[in-house]
Amino acid sequence: MNRFFFLALGLVSLAASAGAATESAPAGRMTAAQIADRNVAARGGLQAWRAVNSLTMSGQIDVGGKKEVKLPFVATMKRPHKSRFELRFQEQTALQVYDGTQGWKVRPFLGRDEVEPYTPAEARVAAAAAELDGPLVDYARKGIKLELQGMESVEGHQAYRLKLTMQDRVERRLWVDATSFLEVKMDGEPRKLDGRMHNVAVYYRDYKAEGGLKIPHVMETVVEGVKKTHQMTIQQVTVNQPVDDALFAKPQLASAKVPGK
Repeated sequence: MNRFFFLALGLVSLAASAGAATESAPAGRMTAAQIADRNVAARGGLQAWRAVNSLTMSGQIDVGGKKEVKLPFVATMKRPHKSRFELRFQEQTALQVYDGTQGWKVRPFLGRDEVEPYTPAEARVAAAAAELDGPLVDYARKGIKLELQGMESVEGHQAYRLKLTMQDRVERRLWVDATSFLEVKMDGEPRKLDGRMHNVAVYYRDYKAEGGLKIPHVMETVVEGVKKTHQMTIQQVTVNQPVDDALFAKPQLASAKVPGK
């Protein structure tokens, strides 16, 4: 189940969600920069997203298994680069928190009640996923370069395929619907299974207005070569609720569980 923690963190970051773009589109077609601008406008506008200081989302995440288990979660993000993910399981609460520099996890469902630091790989994923507005809002400020690679059909809809080169030089592809200009698919963090790496794709669906912003409420993760997919459903979104920085501090064991429920 540990893999769902960092899967979920990546999902939430884009759900919540001028280096120069590589303007390599054919004549008569939109450029990568224009697509990014239309995407930001479709999601509520640049100023609206810049005004977001915190974002809290709750719902259920499908963790699979023979009984198709769905567990409740609460995800909280705060600028700059803070995140907290809580997952309820068998009357216990598992946590992962990131304070913008360091991260910690508590995994009682694995019999690990101690507070464990993030591994270097987990810290890298958390740092990349902690942008609450996604990669296309203020992409240049974030050091992200864009390139339009063409168009593809995604779930029956034509979509622009963008290549994103992050500040750390990691490359990701992002698909933007050619009609709504909302994200419909993005590369996820590759996953190692059976001794080899598998590509991961995240699909974004069911966009709804939340405080003037457009946020997807259903996200499905597909792992290449794996039949079972995993779905995350957001049921409630709160924008700019006051959030104390202490929420992102290193967890204390006394507060790592929710007693008596």
